[in-house]
Parts: sequence; structure tokens; C-alpha cells
Amino acid sequence: MAMGKDPGAALYLYFVEPLTTGSGLSEVAVKAGPLVLIGIGLSFGFRAGVWNIGAEGQYIAGAIAGGGLAVYWHQSESALLLPAMLLLGTIGGMTCAAIPALLKTRFNANEILVSLMLVYVAELLLVHLVQGPWRNPQGWGFPGTRMFPDAGTLPLLLRGQRLHLGSVIVLAAPFIAWFVLARTRFGFRIKVFGQAPLAARHSGVSSGRIVWQTLLIGGGLAGLAGVIEAAGTIGQLMPKISPGYGFTAIIVAFLGRLHPLGVLLAGIAIAVTYIGGEGAQISAGLPKAVTGLFQGIILFYLLAFDLFTRYRIVLPTRDTIQE
Repeated sequence: MAMGKDPGAALYLYFVEPLTTGSGLSEVAVKAGPLVLIGIGLSFGFRAGVWNIGAEGQYIAGAIAGGGLAVYWHQSESALLLPAMLLLGTIGGMTCAAIPALLKTRFNANEILVSLMLVYVAELLLVHLVQGPWRNPQGWGFPGTRMFPDAGTLPLLLRGQRLHLGSVIVLAAPFIAWFVLARTRFGFRIKVFGQAPLAARHSGVSSGRIVWQTLLIGGGLAGLAGVIEAAGTIGQLMPKISPGYGFTAIIVAFLGRLHPLGVLLAGIAIAVTYIGGEGAQISAGLPKAVTGLFQGIILFYLLAFDLFTRYRIVLPTRDTIQE
């Protein structure tokens, strides 16, 4: 209303219209993929009290590692190229996450600051590569690499849509993560370490091992999301390969209550706001910042709900003041 727009129409554009067409549903699935994958990886660490805030950098590192293989072998027709890219992307994200893990376990460095600073390192490295040694010689001066060969791209599932095989890979991740967290000793150790770290140490759980394992899982899944985005949706490396998936996935993880299946639903919900926001910019002339505003409001109300569920506000009375 403050912008002179109909609030009912704006809400419809944001939350309903993306779900009313086949193309809208396809775009929601494409947007939800990296959010869900990164959010699941972050939930492992957050459950254990390991705060990986640098998933954006790990996402970019995975795209660089996996996409670089397609850049160097841009004429390859090998069926092994795509699996190798996915593997290298995962390793790239894990490598980026290993730095805060090492500094945390050896020097007790704050993993929040270290992982966050590495985001800017990854972004600048990507810009250097796509504007320098990896720039497309036939790209008319635009920053970006060559287009990946067909052997290095994820096949599309629907003609005329951007939905690709990577979305199927992402769908399996929440169920695998749920099994690991709910049915294995590793998942139990993460839960105990997050809720009672002192008791976990006395029971023989290594804090250093938990830090390494959760950060590597988060980094690996973020890197996998990065190379899937590069090989599936974009088909090349560009300076702005991410609209901020790594940071938005933090919201997704908490909206999903750090539960893998909840993260899946939260990722879809946030993806709807992305697609709805793009439609609202075109149809209603709303600014892009409104999308972030909606996402922030959703998280705010979730946290407020938790606060008032766990705590009760008691107004002071005359008796309590005298006591």
C-alpha cells in the first residue's frame, strides 16, 4: 500500500501465480534445488552448533572446480565428463569448508568469521577467472567462459523448460539426510553434541571430528549445488553465478527446523517467493528488494513463534515487586 500497489494482487503474484502454470512449477523446482541442497548441508552443522555461514563461497568454489573441468575439456564428448564435474564440484566445496574446519580445530578460530570471509575470496577468484584466463574468446568481450559441451551439461527433463536432471538428484538428498540423522550413530552424535556438548565429550564424542565432518558435509553439498547450477541451469561460468543462494539457504535451514524434510518444504516455499518476485517486478513494478523483505518477514515470524512458545511474558504485579 505504501508503494501505491494493491496488496492482495501483490500477494497473489508472489505466492500463488508461480504455482498455477507448468512453467512456473518448473522454475520453482529449478530455484528450490540449490536452496534445498545447501540448506540440508547447513542443517548438519547447525544441529551440532557448528555455524557455517560461508555456504555461498563453498557454492562458488564447487562451480569453479566442476565448471573448470568443462572449460578445459570443452570439446570432450566423454560420458565421464559430467560425473567427474559433479565429483570435482563436491570436492571444491569441501576444500573451501576445510579451511574454517582446520582453523577452528587447530587454533579455535571463529568458524563464522572465517567461512564468511572466504565468500569474498571465492567471488573474487570467480571474477578473475571468467574475466581473465577462462574468458570465452568468442564471447564479444563479455565476462564468462565458453559454453559447456553437451557432455558436461545436465539433460533437460521437459522440452521448452529449464527443469533438468539435477532436480531429481536434489529430491533424493532430503531422504538420505533424514536417514543419516535419524537412523545412524553419526546422526545421534551430532544431536547429542549440539544439545549437550559437555556430555558428548565425556561420552567419547570428539568435538574436532564433529566440526570437520559437519563442515565438510555442508561444504560438499554446497559445492555440488554450485556445479549442478552451472551445468544444469546456466551452462557456463559467469561472475554472478548465484543470486545469494548460500545466504538464503540459512533462512531455508531454520524455516525447515533443521529437519531434512522440513528443509525441502522450506526450500520450495522460498523458491516460490523468488519466482513470484520476478513476476511481480514485471507485472506490478515492485522492486526486487521486496522479495528479500518477504523472506525476512517469514523468518521473523517463525523466530517470534519459537520465542513465545518457549517463554512467557509475565507482567510484574505488586506482590512480585514486594518479593
